[in-house]
Amino acid sequence: MLYYCFQEPTTAIEKFPALGQFLGRLCWNPFVIGHEATRQMLISCLCCLFSSEPQNAIDRKANSWIKELFCHLLSSSGKGREDPHVFASLECTAVDYYEKLLKNIISSLIKQLRRSPRDNNTELSAEHVRSMCITCIPFLTLAEVVPLLETLLHYQGPQPYEVLDSQFLYAVNDAIQKKKIALSESAVLSLWLRHLPSLENAVLDLLQRLIALQSKSFREMEQMIKDSYLPQAACNPSIFSVTDDIFRGAILESEGNIKIITIIRLFTHCFINEYYKDNAKAWLPLRAYFSPKNTPLVLALLRKGEGLAPNTCIQHLHTIVKLLRSVDSEERSHENVFQCWFLLIRLGGWVDIAAEQLLTSDPEISDDLLWLLAFYYNPCNESQSRGRTMVEAKAVYECLVSLRRSSTICAMSFRKLFIQENKPYTRHPTSLQLIRHLCATFLVFCPEWHSVAKDCVSYMTQTQEAASEVSDVLARTLSRLDIPGMECQKMITIVYKLLKDL
Repeated sequence: MLYYCFQEPTTAIEKFPALGQFLGRLCWNPFVIGHEATRQMLISCLCCLFSSEPQNAIDRKANSWIKELFCHLLSSSGKGREDPHVFASLECTAVDYYEKLLKNIISSLIKQLRRSPRDNNTELSAEHVRSMCITCIPFLTLAEVVPLLETLLHYQGPQPYEVLDSQFLYAVNDAIQKKKIALSESAVLSLWLRHLPSLENAVLDLLQRLIALQSKSFREMEQMIKDSYLPQAACNPSIFSVTDDIFRGAILESEGNIKIITIIRLFTHCFINEYYKDNAKAWLPLRAYFSPKNTPLVLALLRKGEGLAPNTCIQHLHTIVKLLRSVDSEERSHENVFQCWFLLIRLGGWVDIAAEQLLTSDPEISDDLLWLLAFYYNPCNESQSRGRTMVEAKAVYECLVSLRRSSTICAMSFRKLFIQENKPYTRHPTSLQLIRHLCATFLVFCPEWHSVAKDCVSYMTQTQEAASEVSDVLARTLSRLDIPGMECQKMITIVYKLLKDL
C-alpha cells in the first residue's frame, strides 16, 4: 500500500483502484486508529497522496477527501462517519462541519504550542512538536493552516536543540519560494535563522530568477528582490553574513560576470533602503555589516552622491581612489585587494559617478577616475593587464572629450572608436567593458549627441554580450537619475529610448 501511496494520486488510483476505499475504511475503523503508530502511518499515507498542485478533477477530489480524513484522524472522537441526521441537527453541511473541525483542531494545536509549562507543570515534548510538523507538510497551502505554521516557526521550547522537523522546514521554504503560501516577515526570518539550508536555498533561488530575468528595468528587479524578504531579513547580521558569503562565491565562480555584479549591487541597495526604513530596530551601525578591516573605505563608499556639487564629488572620488591605491600596493595580499573590490561592487554607485564626472569635468582629473574604473573592471592586474586597460580606455576617453568639444555631430565619428578599416578593434575584454561604460555615459550626458545616440549604440553593441553590458549601464543610470528632486528629464527620456531599442 505504501508503494502506491508514494505515487501521484491519478497514477496511484489507476494502478490500484481500491486504494481510496481501502484507506477510507482503515481511517474510520476505531480499532485501527485507536493505536497511535497505525494512526500516524495512515496520516503519512494521506500526506503522500495529497497534491500540492492539483492538475485535474481527480486530484482536486482526492485532496478534498484527504482533507476530510485528515480532520477525522486528528480529532479525538474516533467515531465512525457522522450520520446525515447529525449534520441536520447541527444545521450545517458535512463540508461546513469539517472546515470548522479543522479550524478548531488548528486552534487547539496553537494553544498547546503557546502554553507555558507553568500553566499545568507539563512540557510539550519534542516528539509531539515534530509530529505536528510532519502532519502539516501536505497541507501547507491551505489558508487555515498558516496560523499554525507561523506558531511552529516561532516556537521556542526548552530543548537545547532544533525540535522542528527538517523535512517540514524544507517544505515550508519551498512553498514560500514558489509563492504557494504567504507568511509574515517575522515567520520567514525565524525559518531562516533556525534552518541554514532554507536560507541558502532562498538566496540561490533569488540569484537564479534574477539571472534568468530578461528585463532591462531595475524597478522590476528591485521588486523581485524585495518580494523575496531577503533584504529585510539581511538586517539581521547572521543572515547578512550568509548572503555575503554566497555573493562572494557567485562572483568568484562567474569570474566577475557583469550580470552577477549588477544583482549584488542592486541587492545591497535594497538592503540599505530597508536598513534606513527601520533604523530604530537596527542591530548594528550600517558600516559594521561590511568589512571591519576597511572602515574608512566603507564610510567613503556609503556616502550618497546625489545632490553634491561636482567639485565635492571629485574630491570625494579622489579620497576613494587614495584608499584603494593604498590597498592595491604590492605589499598587500590578494585577499585584501579582493575585499576592497567586493566592497566597490556592493557599494558601486561612485563608479558610475566617476564615469559621469570624467565626461563632464576638466580633463586634468582623468587619471584618478580612469584608475578607479580600471580597478572596478580589472582588480587582479595579472601581467600588468590593468595598465593596458588604462592605456586603451584613456585613448577612447580623449577621443570622447574631443567629440564633446567638436561642433560636428556625426555617428560615423563615434563608429571609429570601435571600427578600424571595417574591422573591430582588438582590445582586452576588461578594456571593452570599461570603454562601453564610458561611451554609454557619454551618449546620455552629452545632450547634443542625443539625436544620433541610437546609431551610436548600434555600433557598440554588435554582440549579445556587448548589448547586455550597455543595457546594464543604461539601466543603472536611469535608476540613479529617475528619483524625486533630480531635474534630468531630457536624459531620462533618451535612456528610456535607448533601452527600448536594445
